[in-house]
Amino acid sequence: MTPQPEAPAFPLDRQEPLAPPYEYQGLRKDSPASRITLYDGTGAWLLTRYEDVRSVLSDLRFSADARRDGFPFVSPAVRASVGGRTPFFRMDPPDHDRIRRMLSRDFMIKSIDALRPEIRRIVDTFLANLLAQPQPADLVAEFALPIPSAVIAGLLGVPYEDHEYFQTRGKRMLSRDSTLQESAQSVVDLREYIGRLAESRRYNPGDDVLSRLVVERELTGELDHEDVKSTGLLLLVAGHETTANMIALSVATLLQHPEQLAALRADPSLVTNVVEELLRFLSVVHSGVPRVALEDVEIAGVVIREGEGVIASIPAANWDPEHFDSPESFDIHRDARRHIAFGYGIHQCLGQPLARAELEIALTTLLERLPDLRLADGAEYAPDKAVYGLHRLPVTW
Repeated sequence: MTPQPEAPAFPLDRQEPLAPPYEYQGLRKDSPASRITLYDGTGAWLLTRYEDVRSVLSDLRFSADARRDGFPFVSPAVRASVGGRTPFFRMDPPDHDRIRRMLSRDFMIKSIDALRPEIRRIVDTFLANLLAQPQPADLVAEFALPIPSAVIAGLLGVPYEDHEYFQTRGKRMLSRDSTLQESAQSVVDLREYIGRLAESRRYNPGDDVLSRLVVERELTGELDHEDVKSTGLLLLVAGHETTANMIALSVATLLQHPEQLAALRADPSLVTNVVEELLRFLSVVHSGVPRVALEDVEIAGVVIREGEGVIASIPAANWDPEHFDSPESFDIHRDARRHIAFGYGIHQCLGQPLARAELEIALTTLLERLPDLRLADGAEYAPDKAVYGLHRLPVTW
């Protein structure tokens, strides 16, 4: 009998900072559903084709519930991030749908459009802070990270002056280099922090998401206090980590593609299309989306058995040449709208209208105000994060 090749350790390493692991190309062609080994020695299936990834993410035979046996965790940090009460994005219907509907009003396009003037004010504030720094300055610390932190803090009703507290714990919670204990403690800290804020809203509600969850949902019995804490934690951390990394990576990408950057500067109305291509090209959810099979299902010519874990790779799907021509090329003129950077199906990212607005405003403002923006030495990419990004991005102008 021919010995079976050993399942590679996952996540796979990038060979270039702005490209998914090269191995995805061969897997997508020869083994689109392949076995991988996770950090704890357990096995799972890795899906790398666009159609297979999208199919699994829209198939209720694959569960998002992290409490189920066989659910695949890619790191101790991700396992710890679902500690305590499970956040709604790790639930299946009907619980997932019930909680998501409670939040949809605040994240619908109409609501986010009304928030754009406030986003512009926040971007202007932190651009001024960036310009006040000696050169080279760190774009991550002075611009990319504080903008979405301030935006989501304002939307939720979290004091921005606490940003160091929640940013530090959010980073530790999502770092693949954190131990299970370190990540778990960060989850506990943030849950209790959100819980204290929520408790204060019982007596002094404001015009913010946390107040509405407490007054309209908790006090009416639709949610309990633990659900409020889990939901607030999810929105706070996901609401700044993902967009902060996208802003920094987007600037790095544009500055490394001068012809594309020149086209955007010449026609700023391209920014909407540019953002979609950046989302496709970068796909910051680089460890994929985990699911567990609820029954035997055939995908890509293999049978995934009930109880087996699946990692649906967003970066591999968004670089699938069967769906996007020359996907390795960054092309701001391509129609990238069918990318799945925000996931697909009922669990796709609730905050995508907000993320798009922040990216459009941040990039437009930065490039308009700093026509001579350049990369400096010392960029530190962050493969250790559950959300891919940069630790530092030194720039001059």
